[in-house]
Amino acid sequence: MVYGWPIAGAFTAAVGLAMAEICSAYPTSGGLYFWSARLCTHRRWGPFAAWLTGWFNVVGQWAVTTSVDYSLAQLIQVIILLATGGKNGGGYLASKYMVIGFHAAILLSHAVINSLPITFLSFFGQFAAAWNMLGVFVLMVAVPTVATERASAEFVFTHFNTDNGAGIRSNLYIFVLGLLMSQYTLTGYDASAHMTEETKNADKNGPIGIISAIGISILVGWGYILGVTFAVKDIPYLLSPDNDAGGYAIAEVFYLAFKSRYGSGAGGIVCLGVVAVAVYFCGMSSVTSNSRMAYAFSRDGAMPFSSVWHKVNKQEVPINAVWLSALVALCMALPSLGSLVAFQAMVSIATIGLYISYALPILFRVTLARKYFVPGPFNLGRYGVLVGWVAVLWVATITVLFSLPVTYPVTKDTLNYTPVAVGGLLFLVLASWLLSARHWFKGPVTNLDG
Repeated sequence: MVYGWPIAGAFTAAVGLAMAEICSAYPTSGGLYFWSARLCTHRRWGPFAAWLTGWFNVVGQWAVTTSVDYSLAQLIQVIILLATGGKNGGGYLASKYMVIGFHAAILLSHAVINSLPITFLSFFGQFAAAWNMLGVFVLMVAVPTVATERASAEFVFTHFNTDNGAGIRSNLYIFVLGLLMSQYTLTGYDASAHMTEETKNADKNGPIGIISAIGISILVGWGYILGVTFAVKDIPYLLSPDNDAGGYAIAEVFYLAFKSRYGSGAGGIVCLGVVAVAVYFCGMSSVTSNSRMAYAFSRDGAMPFSSVWHKVNKQEVPINAVWLSALVALCMALPSLGSLVAFQAMVSIATIGLYISYALPILFRVTLARKYFVPGPFNLGRYGVLVGWVAVLWVATITVLFSLPVTYPVTKDTLNYTPVAVGGLLFLVLASWLLSARHWFKGPVTNLDG
């Protein structure tokens, strides 16, 4: 975690910089799929590029919303467990049906908030940013300070845990699999691109939004990781399903830190509440981004029943797209009732699918459009192509890494179904293009010139 975060962060910054440069040239709520269409116009591949990028982006965003809000539902399950005595004290463990109920309630509230005028949404967004910043600083100081036993700097910066119970012994393999946590967290910054039609000076502020989101996340996130790891001593115990949090490691860290000093884990539960509120706002912003992407994509006729999803109300809010995004995120979580393997396969599209949609316009920028791309006010100058290639190669690398098995021996229950999920999405997108969309989808409808 300690070294994987800045490594993934550095390459994510390259992806963000490349995206910011394109965003400055084409500031529209369609974001990535509009960029792909414009960058491929001279080769007449624009409609296909837009179709491919758009569907990977919108489905990836739905998967992100699903995973964020379902993770919050699971966190609520653990908070209730600890608040009622913990696993070893007869605490109440909510059933999987209750967790889905939490998930549905969270999505409902997010849909309601996102149905409000943009001024209210802006307030919630600013409050969320303040909560995340202050909350993280409180946790990164309070948790290691309260803990009666703290790890040494040598442990934090040099200890490499290989006791994983997953049958993996290769240190390199363990390290690259661990990058998934960082890369999954560092997603969603395309939201700034999707909000550009509701942003002043979008060709400048859109790119600033992308870059600042990544930069602040890298710095604050690393501080949070360091703060938490200084409070960690016995890693295998934190991962054990027999601890009070039932194996939910971060909850057990907070709970133990306060219980060891005060004899009660109540303070740890409050800390988990701080995290829960932060995750809640993350899900809220995810629905915002989802709805703008679905609105723009349907405005160009790419989605079934497009005429319904691109309608806006009197406050210019794409309200139908908001509720569609919440409904799809609910449906994508339902497989968890039958099989967590199926659910994990579906949400695996969150990282890989989203990053593929990030990489496609960057790839077109450094290849097909290299000679005629006209940058906006924010540009990387002569380094644009180099940064673009670094970004594309990084996405190609993580696509392979995160498709590798995460547990050995490999069985139907431990197989990493990410290649199946992402490959299935690719098959459906290509099949729909060849059988139907190529005859009628002409790409983004634009009133921009040149």
